[in-house]
Amino acid sequence: MPQTNATDAIEQKLLGILAAQDLGDITQELCDFSLEEQNATAEAQGIQPSASADYVPVLGKSVTYIVACVLFNERDEVLMMQEAKQSCAGKWYLPAGRMEKGETICEAAVREVYEETGLNVDATTLLAIEVAGGSWFRFVLTGRVTGGILKTPAQADNESLQAKWVSRLSELPLRANDILNLIDIGRAYNERTTAPQPLMYHPEILPTKYSHHKNYLRVVAVIRKRATNSLNVLVSEKNVHHFPTVEVHPQRSLHSTLRKFMIELFGAELPQHRPHGILSVEHCPSPMPYTSDGICLNVLVVFRPPLEEVALIGKCTWHELGRPLEEKLARILSSKYSTIPLNVIR
Repeated sequence: MPQTNATDAIEQKLLGILAAQDLGDITQELCDFSLEEQNATAEAQGIQPSASADYVPVLGKSVTYIVACVLFNERDEVLMMQEAKQSCAGKWYLPAGRMEKGETICEAAVREVYEETGLNVDATTLLAIEVAGGSWFRFVLTGRVTGGILKTPAQADNESLQAKWVSRLSELPLRANDILNLIDIGRAYNERTTAPQPLMYHPEILPTKYSHHKNYLRVVAVIRKRATNSLNVLVSEKNVHHFPTVEVHPQRSLHSTLRKFMIELFGAELPQHRPHGILSVEHCPSPMPYTSDGICLNVLVVFRPPLEEVALIGKCTWHELGRPLEEKLARILSSKYSTIPLNVIR
């Protein structure tokens, strides 16, 4: 693919994604596989669509965003709160809860920690993203405690009964064990620079404040060209050059949405590939009256076969990366910890 102003812009956009900056893309116009198109494909196969083409993610109505915080003190104790809700009263859990209308992801995390533990925090990075179906997302963050007073039983309220720093989770009755893996991820990240063999972790990445009308996966797909051993990135040529983008189907798992999109681009005989993880997240609530709460997940996808063995049927092409950007991306690919883990629950 010859170097042109358009393809040079692709490299600038990739640098923007790696720096957790918004691209300024109007995803509605650059979406390569919308819900309407996904429904048309399903109907052509004799399958009744399971989601309306005009689905819009709206908090409290059609989409759920959860925030959870994994925080450690200088003694490597994790911050836990005791539940007040009748269904799980007395059980322990991470500070967590539903995002509210008008909130950013970080604002929701800071609020939940304060309400449930009494502590003030500054969020520093995303640790993981969990997805169930295409309309339930949990954003797991960590950060630094900057003040506040740890909630005691005397300050119990509807948010929590108390909070404390815990060294041995086995001594507490937990609301659910799903937080154990999140705590392990947080502890490993917290200890990344002091481990006997330091691993390459992703930098501190917080969600970029940028509004999207719907939910999207923006795919950064990379592949090696055997002849030159060069790293290439997939570029959509629909309308203007951009990274291939698919609207998230609210009734399917994220893996299913991604796979069906890949079939649109590569055909039924899909070359072997895998999601490496999330490079960055874009979200900002729409202005009053909060008509949508869309997000865009920038996901890194790695292809195993060489470029010469992979055929394209969609309106896409491969762009060979310049050496500095190739080296930067190659370092990311060399470590499984260099992107934010994406855990697809179902």
